[in-house]
Amino acid sequence: MAKRKSVKRKSIIKTRKKRPQKWKAVPLKNSFMILSMLGFLITGYMVTNTNYKIAFLTVFTAMFIASLISMTKAPVKLPKYN
Repeated sequence: MAKRKSVKRKSIIKTRKKRPQKWKAVPLKNSFMILSMLGFLITGYMVTNTNYKIAFLTVFTAMFIASLISMTKAPVKLPKYN
């Protein structure tokens, strides 16, 4: 029989759990909102396939909601006057 080698156990370092950071909205460009509105209108008018229409309308609606959230929750950077 072979002899067992003694293995040193590594000590487990207790790590502190990081607190979740507060959610911050990112400011989006104005063209993002315009694209979502135009995409919604064009899709509603031009697309004839029902499955594609529902999918595209859902995407453009989500884009519009994201731009509204960005517009209301994003931090405002005021210009510095000398």
